[in-house]
Amino acid sequence: MRFRHPDGSTVHLAYCTNVHPAETLDGVRAQLRDHCEPVRRRLGRDRLGIGLWLARDAARTLINDPAELRALRSELDSRGLEVVTLNGFPYEGFGADEVKYRVYRPDWTEPDRLAHTTDLARLLAALLPDDATEGTISTLPLAWRTPYDGDPEAARTARSALTTLAQRLDALAEMTGKSIRVGLEPEPGCTVETTADAIPPLTDVGHDRIGICVDTCHLATSFEDPTTALDALTAAGIRIVKSQLSAALHAEDPHLPEVRTALAAFAEPRFLHQTRTSTAAGLRGTDDLDEAVAGRALPDSTPWRAHFHVPLHAPPAPPLTSTLSVLRDTLARLVGGPAPLTRHLEVETYTWQALPAELRPRTRTQLADGIAAELTLARDLLVDLGLKELP
Repeated sequence: MRFRHPDGSTVHLAYCTNVHPAETLDGVRAQLRDHCEPVRRRLGRDRLGIGLWLARDAARTLINDPAELRALRSELDSRGLEVVTLNGFPYEGFGADEVKYRVYRPDWTEPDRLAHTTDLARLLAALLPDDATEGTISTLPLAWRTPYDGDPEAARTARSALTTLAQRLDALAEMTGKSIRVGLEPEPGCTVETTADAIPPLTDVGHDRIGICVDTCHLATSFEDPTTALDALTAAGIRIVKSQLSAALHAEDPHLPEVRTALAAFAEPRFLHQTRTSTAAGLRGTDDLDEAVAGRALPDSTPWRAHFHVPLHAPPAPPLTSTLSVLRDTLARLVGGPAPLTRHLEVETYTWQALPAELRPRTRTQLADGIAAELTLARDLLVDLGLKELP
């Protein structure tokens, strides 16, 4: 979906396909057929943007076979789909029964992360619509905090890898005329947990093609104020490459037994749901929701937020809610001003099948309806901010 900003630029809205993970190219094609095109049809659109997730094996197939890459581009066109952004955070196995800490490997100290991200940049340059010259990729925020934190050699290795990536992106732009940028995506528990954490390493890299991806669920989970966070990035000269529109789980009164019971329903074995609370002494947290619910690992006199991407249009029932207000405030700062701070927006709710059983979609039709409803909400927010939806 495309929108015209009042300054005349085009803002793209997509939804991320990691909600239907596939490890192979055949699986990606099935996503387009069984999920992405049906969502487009529900929205009544001739064209729909998708934030494609390409696992390592699918990406390597496309890199090694130019005919397959051309065929994928042709299939996107025939199904009314377009790609200006990729999700490069998960490397592989995102559809496994247990993902948890595995999603953070390989990290930016390991050669496979640089190689995979380089592949994704080359693929995105080939998949961009004919009238688009800019593409974006979100990626791991360097590494999970252990054993990375406190290891100066790890920091040097990651910085070197990102510098090499920037040089490769420059060369790709020279060769193709397509400008691809990569954004670190701060996430609770990682060495870059907050937008403030991102400023020093990105300043060290010091290249326009390496910036930040602002995920509004992660921003909210860490209790960051959107205006303060985005203004600090702008002041530091950090490019906001893209933003993922998502909402976290919020519990206002975690000391109440009924709230603990409601939260426990969202603790599940597949994904990590880092949980945070903001106290007078600073941010406190656990690596997963079940740790917070089970004992006294977190103070319960202040609200809790959990890294659980809940559907944008369907917040959980009381006594819980979502952080949709943080998304609204972030979006207003990103695209509500005289010029957009980013032109690539991506709805990313990958946890539909991790929701409590009674909230999960039971059919492809129900899932498509839910994704279409999320995109409709995002579209309405953009229109309310003065953007004009384009055909």
